[in-house]
Amino acid sequence: MVDLITLDLNLTSVSEMIQILGTNDKYLKLLSNLYHVDLYTGTNQIMVDTDNKIVLEELERIFTLLKLFVKRNVFFNERDIIYIHNLLKQESNDEIADLFINRKEIIKTYAGKPIYAKTINQKKYLDAIDKNTLVFGIGPAGTGKTYLAVLVGIKKLREGSVKQIILTRPAVEAGENLGFLPGDLMEKVDPYIRPLYDALYEILGVKQTDELIAKGTIEIAPIAYMRGRTLENAYVILDEAQNTTINQMKLFLTRLGFNSKMIVTGDITQSDLPKNAESGLVKASKILTQINDVSILYFENSDVVRHPLVQTILKRFEENA
Repeated sequence: MVDLITLDLNLTSVSEMIQILGTNDKYLKLLSNLYHVDLYTGTNQIMVDTDNKIVLEELERIFTLLKLFVKRNVFFNERDIIYIHNLLKQESNDEIADLFINRKEIIKTYAGKPIYAKTINQKKYLDAIDKNTLVFGIGPAGTGKTYLAVLVGIKKLREGSVKQIILTRPAVEAGENLGFLPGDLMEKVDPYIRPLYDALYEILGVKQTDELIAKGTIEIAPIAYMRGRTLENAYVILDEAQNTTINQMKLFLTRLGFNSKMIVTGDITQSDLPKNAESGLVKASKILTQINDVSILYFENSDVVRHPLVQTILKRFEENA
């Protein structure tokens, strides 16, 4: 055991100390696990059982940021601390602080809870959607690609900048062979587009969502039903785009009409297409680079905003691929 290294917090109240350490010191325990060191609390101090300069420097940076957030009344949780920990090697404290302190509300949930970008790439993604007509969001599950796109669509519909939201995805993996399923079209497709409904329900509530779908203001359909249409004054999202064939992707993208915006989301590492079939998302991301009004943004494992264990699972699968 080395001599304990002391990090002075220089806080002005006990309540600030509690906010930084978390209820029952949960944030302190989290940092202890992340850095594999023992951390102890003192009077306005954190004592660290290590002489590793990198660890000490990163812990000091994290506590500096947490102190700033407390002073600015910025809420943070365990997921935020893990994300900050992952960012330290590539971003400055100022850039990290800017994400939390200057974050802009996207929209409120049906229950009134404000929603913000949780990662730097989410912030870049939202900026790209704001500035471009066609945006690709590519990356692992849980990074908020589709969810954020739906939120922006609802916001634009409320503002009146679009007249319709269209949500589409390849049904039943990529084949869209729905005939063998019982029921009408929506009953056949429903299980495959449930995540899109979930996002709508969270913001609009079940009643308003169902009313807008009944009116056709919000349309949810498999990609095959886009054929022969020109989508104008619409906000269009293609989800699970890694499961489109090249022809399906071409079909979708060429539906673009005036005053419309298209968002394409997917994870190119999880295609359900046959092994000899190239994904339309992979093809599009290769050939549509460096085009004005088109943005292709890649999310990383560190952008996963689900349970922290999801990041570990993704990493292990990649290591053993």
